Amino acid sequence: MTDAATRRLPIGLTLVVLIALGVLIALGVWQLQRLGWKTELLTQIEARSTAEPVPAGEILARAGQGEDVGFYRVRLTCPGLDTAPFLQLYGLKNGQAGQRLFSACPVEGGAYRSVLVDRGFVPDTVEARPPVASERGATPVEVVGLLREPDPPNFVTPENQPAQNLWYGSDVPAMAKALGAEAPAPVFLLAETSSNPDFAALDPTPLPGEIANRHLEYALTWFGLAGALIAVYAAMLWRRWKS
Repeated sequence: MTDAATRRLPIGLTLVVLIALGVLIALGVWQLQRLGWKTELLTQIEARSTAEPVPAGEILARAGQGEDVGFYRVRLTCPGLDTAPFLQLYGLKNGQAGQRLFSACPVEGGAYRSVLVDRGFVPDTVEARPPVASERGATPVEVVGLLREPDPPNFVTPENQPAQNLWYGSDVPAMAKALGAEAPAPVFLLAETSSNPDFAALDPTPLPGEIANRHLEYALTWFGLAGALIAVYAAMLWRRWKS
């Protein structure tokens, strides 16, 4: 190989390196954008979830106007919630499999007439469940909790089985229909307080103590890979020109 040919840039390899470099930098920039979004979201969650609870109807009325109402801390009085029918949504808590109990609560909030309440978690090691009355009771049960948007199912989420009262994805319209709840809100209430204090196995779930925000770490990883690619390519050219 002549000196001129040796010193010529390898066009094909250079194009591949430039494309790969562009992809790595774009991924790093995307993660920085995600970092900004997550930081703002966590600030919003902290402000909303630590505030004094407000009447749920006020917040749900704003949801009907298209406002994001996730993580607002609200209070709601639900007649007969302690003996209301419930659906069982599969869940995990501290590594323990179990069921989350969902019931419907009537509410006045704009166009909405009901909201689903996640009353808490019962582990699979407990067979007992709260009592269910044949007719809805009138005893008022005040619930304090956070409004949450349902998590969308992914490709590994099993199909819901309403006939067996086995739910794996929080499909609010379908769950409300199964409970006979009219005009359900698109969010559900994650209870912090128990609807059944005498049934200790039912464990209300407050907001998780920590929500991961590792986007800066991911961004540095992509930028680091881009830097490593440049270093390897430069070393290859150096060896090629030195030979």
